[in-house]
Amino acid sequence: MSNETYESAGVNIAAGEEAVERITPLIEKTLRPEVLTKIGGFGGAFDITQTGRAHPVLVSSTDGVGTKAQVAMLAEQYESIGIDLVAMCVDDLVCVGAEPLFFLDYISVGTLVPDQVELLVKGISDGCEQAGCALIGGEMAEHPGLMHAGEFELVGFSVGVVDKHEMITRESVTPDDVIIGLHSPGLRSNGYSLARKVLFDTAKKSIHDPVWDGTDVTVGEELLRPSVIYTPTVLKVLEQNQVKAIAHITGGGLPGNVNRVLPDDMDAEIRKETWSPPRIFTEIQSLGNIDEGEMFKVFNMGIGMVLIVDQQSVDSTQEIIDATGLSSTQIGTVKANGTGSVEIV
Repeated sequence: MSNETYESAGVNIAAGEEAVERITPLIEKTLRPEVLTKIGGFGGAFDITQTGRAHPVLVSSTDGVGTKAQVAMLAEQYESIGIDLVAMCVDDLVCVGAEPLFFLDYISVGTLVPDQVELLVKGISDGCEQAGCALIGGEMAEHPGLMHAGEFELVGFSVGVVDKHEMITRESVTPDDVIIGLHSPGLRSNGYSLARKVLFDTAKKSIHDPVWDGTDVTVGEELLRPSVIYTPTVLKVLEQNQVKAIAHITGGGLPGNVNRVLPDDMDAEIRKETWSPPRIFTEIQSLGNIDEGEMFKVFNMGIGMVLIVDQQSVDSTQEIIDATGLSSTQIGTVKANGTGSVEIV
């Protein structure tokens, strides 16, 4: 008669306890005064009455990092991908005008290795600090038999708050409004299935090869470049300027995200000559012989966030963006007599 245990089935409780002990300081450094509970409870409590809104509306978002996780596994680099996870969630919230309040993560692994989990949570903690939100809780799950050792998946969930009268909607967008694009130095977390196919399968590069000729930057380093978290910059703009619409450029690229904030009877004209995509995009396009239209549908092409403002607000908006250390370009305009579509010209 066998004496089976949870550990013999592949679940290491002691490793889980060690991981919790290691990540607790990383969580605690993100906490805000409104957080009412400590790590380890059954639920995270947050005092919404202390956020200073007369009519607070909660806004929620959940997302992951897609197959960028596989690049991190290949490179065995786990410290920054948590920043991407936070960016994907909180930069959705701010499109409604919401300030991120708190964040929860879900980490599933094939084999729970405290070193790996600590690095993953460090990235999430760093991202939460950048975004100004509290890492209020989460879940670690070990899945032997479902996932292999070394494999992991990240999922994030974030909640923000905005006063009902300050919500950003598309209703105020009018013809001739200006579309400002905030620059993205890399892929963020979208298009990685195509990027991996082109770089690893078509171009036969390894994770440690130079990403292109004449550079010391490796494929892994370029693909794991952390996402910019735009939320603090956008909130600064919202403090001083009226913004009519905001779009986070994720899966679907500019055509598949700017259209989400356009009135049904207007179009957006995006002028591609107004900015130069970072080289990673042109490299993928060249190596994969990819049609330009496909590139714009899959990748952000160097624009990670879009603000739509009236013409009088353009200069002051870009000055605020510059003051935060980010950069932007006027990339297009809103056109009348449309169908809610985006044209790249």
